[in-house]
Amino acid sequence: MKVKDVMVGPPICCSANTNLGVAAEILWRQNCGILPITNFQDRVMGVVTDRDMFIALATRNRLAGELTLGEITSGRVYSCKPDDEIHTAMATMSEHGVRRLPVIDNAGKIVGLLSMDDIIREAQMGDRPELSCREVVSSLREIYKPHDGAMVHKKLAA
Repeated sequence: MKVKDVMVGPPICCSANTNLGVAAEILWRQNCGILPITNFQDRVMGVVTDRDMFIALATRNRLAGELTLGEITSGRVYSCKPDDEIHTAMATMSEHGVRRLPVIDNAGKIVGLLSMDDIIREAQMGDRPELSCREVVSSLREIYKPHDGAMVHKKLAA
C-alpha cells in the first residue's frame, strides 16, 4: 500500500509570517492539528502543531497576534513521498516520534499530509492485509515511547 492511498490532501498551509491567532483559527475550522509552513514555491520550510503553538504561548509571554509560525517552528521536517510504501512512512514516524508527515512530490512541493489517524482508519477497515492493526500499534508504541525531553521532566519532578 502506498502513502497516496491513505494520505489526505491537498493540505492547508501557511507562511512563516502567519501569526498564531490566525493559525489557531485555521486549525479549529479545519479540525486538524498541524500546519505545514511553505514558501512561495509550495516547498515545506517547517511544520507547527497545536502543541507547539500552545507551548509557545505559555512560555513566551506574548499575544497570539504577536508571534509568528516562523518564530516557533524548529525548521526540522520529516516527510514522505506519495509513492512510498506505507510501512516506510510509519518507520519514519516511529524513528522521529511524530504522528504526521507532510507528503512531498518529486518536484519538492507539498501534496498532502499523512497522519497516524489516517493509517489507523485504514487498518481498521480490515480489507487491507498489507496493513495490520498489530503493525500500527507497534508504530504507536515507538512514537509515544519516552524520549530524552520526557526523561528530563521526570527527573526534575522527582
